[in-house]
Amino acid sequence: MIRKSLVTTFLLFFFIGFGFAQSGGHETQVPEYLVRSRVEKLDLNTPVSLDYNEHVQAYIDVYTLKRPEHLSGILARADMYFPLFEEYLDKYDLPLELKYLAVIESALDPKAKSSSGAYGLWQFLYQASRMFDLEVNSYVDERADPVKATDAACRYLKYLHANFNDWLLAIAAYNGGIGAVKEAIAKSGGEQDYWKLRPYLSDQVRGYVPAFVAVNYAMSHYESYGIKKGSIEFSYDDLLTTSVRGGISFDQIAEHTGITLDVLRLLNPVYKMDYIPFQSEPVRIVLPENKLEIFHQKNHLFEVEKEPVVSTMPEPGDTLGRVRDSHIVAPGQFFHEIAMIYQCRVEDVMVWNDLEKKYLFAGQKLIVWKPRWRESERVSISRIEKEFDFKFFNADAGGRKNGG
Repeated sequence: MIRKSLVTTFLLFFFIGFGFAQSGGHETQVPEYLVRSRVEKLDLNTPVSLDYNEHVQAYIDVYTLKRPEHLSGILARADMYFPLFEEYLDKYDLPLELKYLAVIESALDPKAKSSSGAYGLWQFLYQASRMFDLEVNSYVDERADPVKATDAACRYLKYLHANFNDWLLAIAAYNGGIGAVKEAIAKSGGEQDYWKLRPYLSDQVRGYVPAFVAVNYAMSHYESYGIKKGSIEFSYDDLLTTSVRGGISFDQIAEHTGITLDVLRLLNPVYKMDYIPFQSEPVRIVLPENKLEIFHQKNHLFEVEKEPVVSTMPEPGDTLGRVRDSHIVAPGQFFHEIAMIYQCRVEDVMVWNDLEKKYLFAGQKLIVWKPRWRESERVSISRIEKEFDFKFFNADAGGRKNGG
């Protein structure tokens, strides 16, 4: 038992840190009593119960110690999205702290996509999008529309709270589904306290509320850990919304206005193929405020396009939008199978590995470039819940968790 405790202690400290943050080579210690006090103060300002315990601390450590650069980027993107979230949460009379759910769901990336197919800032599945009147077709995915998706998320959260009359249960249900939470309540014999209900929930849902509390804390006290807010090109106040008739590509807008494709994609993630499809009514487009005047000045130059511009086929071996990895050839595995795994072409694999012939052998190590999946930016709650063994931890005199 002692050996298991020591091993568990080492693994947990390896994953979530040792109770300090490093900033410019200096260590900043944040004792448990101070973290607890700060969470208690945050709790006083919201109807959502923000409790502090070892589960919450584990996620605080992940955001502040294990992945500070991840939190830095989120803090930057918050300047772009949090004012919008707060506007709609206020519209629906919801706690403003619910804005932090989008941090857990998507790390504030409107094009984040999960392995289950959930998409957008608020991670709606395809079938759920229909329930909230979010249009999804070959050209448009309104799950990635910050405004429409936020409105849908607010309506859903209000509905969930009406079912449970408890914000922690509603938050858990946002992640796992209302049926999963009600089933857990039934299995527990009617337990309504989230923290007592946790053992009856799946790993993913079990960690969702602690992660929510941790993000509340981390985004309020990141400076204590030596974390600096990252930079972002635009804040919410730098943007304006206008209308444009459909049937126009981003390429054409960029050509006439000087707004780069990257900026148009960043501000208008709802359009899937860099193309605003033709519609009977003008459609909304988001632009930098300092480009609005030139956009309207050049509007008369835009020509209607019936379909997107066909992109050219990249050269064999192109690595744009990919990250380097390796692949060990399995017995009987062939080129097309490997190419399908990494969503590339056989010619790409051959160029990446300087191969002249289509010959493979079991155990061969190949260089591959896999797609840069956006979901990898998020903190994996289910993985954390599976890897951390909390029961071997007790508070020591210094207020941090150590192996018992």
